Amino acid sequence: MAAKNIAKLVVIVGPTGSGKTELAIKIAKKFNGEIINADSWAIRKCADIGTAKPSLSEQMAVKHYLIDIIEPDESFNAAMFKKLALRAINTISKQHKLPILVGGSGLYIDGLLYDYSFLPPSNLRKQLNKLSVGQLASKAMDLKLIAKDIDLKNKRHLIRLIESNGERPSKKNLRSNTIIIGLKTDRSILKDRLIKRTDTMIKKGLEYEVLGLVERYGWKCEALKGVNYAQWKDYFIGKDDLDKTKQKLIKANFDLAKKQMTWFKRNKSIHWMETPVKLTDVVDLLTTFLNK
Repeated sequence: MAAKNIAKLVVIVGPTGSGKTELAIKIAKKFNGEIINADSWAIRKCADIGTAKPSLSEQMAVKHYLIDIIEPDESFNAAMFKKLALRAINTISKQHKLPILVGGSGLYIDGLLYDYSFLPPSNLRKQLNKLSVGQLASKAMDLKLIAKDIDLKNKRHLIRLIESNGERPSKKNLRSNTIIIGLKTDRSILKDRLIKRTDTMIKKGLEYEVLGLVERYGWKCEALKGVNYAQWKDYFIGKDDLDKTKQKLIKANFDLAKKQMTWFKRNKSIHWMETPVKLTDVVDLLTTFLNK
């Protein structure tokens, strides 16, 4: 397909808590856009507070895609996201609106922007799923498959590494007619924002959201493996008090933010902007991009 026939796409990336959603909504209102969620946890139903999903009023103000599309315990991956996101981009552009992809899930975003050819699941998946994270890490090391960018605490990443025998998805050039805006926040300011956001989540009832998921699905539920959910387990078995749980939540969020920035910093196509972002600077950048 010729580049001129490919829909314009705006992408907003950055660490958790950097203000991506707020900026995306402002851009969507200014440029007649609609938003595609690229957060691997906000796709799940019943996981609302802990994923900092856009509020119902925000979703009513600007249409959002790929939020609440699967059950809390369903499997989902980057290849599935790519297929659905491409469909959403096509739907939005056919309505003569601007697709705006927003999130912090690096593999989901890059899989779409660089047209990854994802490897199909192997027949080892069911067997590997029965192993613990420690067993999977040991198996990967025995097979000499450990790479620097693999999170040894992430069960899904380890399973994928082993079943693919270390092969990675093939990657192409950046999608045409695409601009990527990255939000960069000073570490101390970001940590302060994450502390305040954690307080807000707790006040909104995060504890009861987690409890509801645990009672219905158990701790093996996919949604409960995410940041702001997994950290509650010791609290519910009486090992941690609320203050210790809060500190775990803050640390998990800050660790996630650092991982996200490490991922995105490798991408030389990102236009980085310091937060708080000047909306006029973003508008100028996008106006130039859209008029090309």
